[in-house]
Amino acid sequence: MTNKLTTIAFDADDTLWHNERFFRITQQRFAELLQDYTPSNMGAEQLDRLLLDAETRNLGRYGYGVKGFTLSMIETAIEVTNEQVPARVIKELIEAGQMMLSFAIDLLPYAQDAVEAVAKEYRVLLITKGDLLDQERKLAQSGLGDLFDSVEIVSEKNPETYAGIFERHGVAPNTVMMVGNSMRSDVLPVIEAGGWGTFVPHGLVWEHEHAEAPVDHPRFREIADLSGLQNLIRSLS
Repeated sequence: MTNKLTTIAFDADDTLWHNERFFRITQQRFAELLQDYTPSNMGAEQLDRLLLDAETRNLGRYGYGVKGFTLSMIETAIEVTNEQVPARVIKELIEAGQMMLSFAIDLLPYAQDAVEAVAKEYRVLLITKGDLLDQERKLAQSGLGDLFDSVEIVSEKNPETYAGIFERHGVAPNTVMMVGNSMRSDVLPVIEAGGWGTFVPHGLVWEHEHAEAPVDHPRFREIADLSGLQNLIRSLS
């Protein structure tokens, strides 16, 4: 079995375009809306922790993305106010979530060049998780859609998900490189499935996605940004 790369897969959010910053903006708005209704001894860090707990708890119900985040904000608002949160605040939280679904797509530096370059020589996949309609919207607005041989929008990124994708596309796992900003979702499960995991750090990372880097693993790589991807791939050919 050859180790030569045949397929390059990209994550989408915060790998090809900005995403987490919109969650941070909305989370700040969430705190502002609740500041007059929460206990005086509840600080911003505690409120953030309660929201994160709700998001994590609800992943199995709502999945990843804006809709689940919005419902988790509402749930947290009801909880921390002892069910006294005004309907007006709930309405503004819903509007904040709706606004997140309309933010313009802003590509990260080197994203388009990187995808265009590898698409000339390799099969290129997009593997992203989140809400189907929102991910489709972002891909359409990005202008990158035609560069991908296939787009996979999944509910979770785990070794089984990646193994299934590799099998459907008829590619050996050790000939696939996944490129992304999440150690937990884009690197570790791909390596466990037999592929290459390339980490591209992003300044903002949702706490749920943090994990330790497998620095000693032979199929782990890290690049500072997507401008270094082509040279990395060449070094493995």
